[in-house]
Amino acid sequence: MSSQVLVVEDDDTLGSGLVASLASVGYQVRWARSLEQALAMYRSATVDLVLLDLGLPDGDGLELCRTLREDDCPAVVVVVTARASETDAVAALDSGADDYVMKPFRTQELLARIRAHLRRRESDGVGEVRCGDLRLDLAARRVWFGEVELLLRPKELDLLAVLVAEAGTAVRRERLMDEVWDAHWSGSTKTLDVHVANLRRKLADAGDRWDRVSTLRGFGYRWELGT
Repeated sequence: MSSQVLVVEDDDTLGSGLVASLASVGYQVRWARSLEQALAMYRSATVDLVLLDLGLPDGDGLELCRTLREDDCPAVVVVVTARASETDAVAALDSGADDYVMKPFRTQELLARIRAHLRRRESDGVGEVRCGDLRLDLAARRVWFGEVELLLRPKELDLLAVLVAEAGTAVRRERLMDEVWDAHWSGSTKTLDVHVANLRRKLADAGDRWDRVSTLRGFGYRWELGT
């Protein structure tokens, strides 16, 4: 099931744009235009991530953030606001927000942050991921193929985690760069190809298929299922 995102935003133009962008990449989205609506939507259904504006017509968005944390709700909270002061950012984070994004923002960067937060949330809940003979201990940041432990560099492990999470599905180069490196990465994207080559070599050395990670020319990469 796709992740459930609650957009809390009273600006019609910005809110409709966020809803459209999130829905286009597969999220289930609900939109609240006030604090009262947001609280009602939170209490009526599961929420995995909240995009939270602070300046709402009937109160401060941080009231919702504090309510979520008082209820021990595990949802990720990403504050999206025009408030640019350090004091506001600290207040939001102290209230339980996981991230603080200032308006105006770049949509692709925001989507990358959302993917990263949800991936970490899933990793924290699962702890271990298995795919065939491959086993990833995400909490310990260790990887085994069968009984052989792969000694991976940090970005190699992050790249592997994204590919395995999407096993059998084509993943765009741009998404891999955003999630594993940074939306602001200014270096060559050839670093991705180098890391994929290193992963292939280390997997093959451990006994896996040399073509476990296949190249999709002009698109990206795919983790291949099967033996």
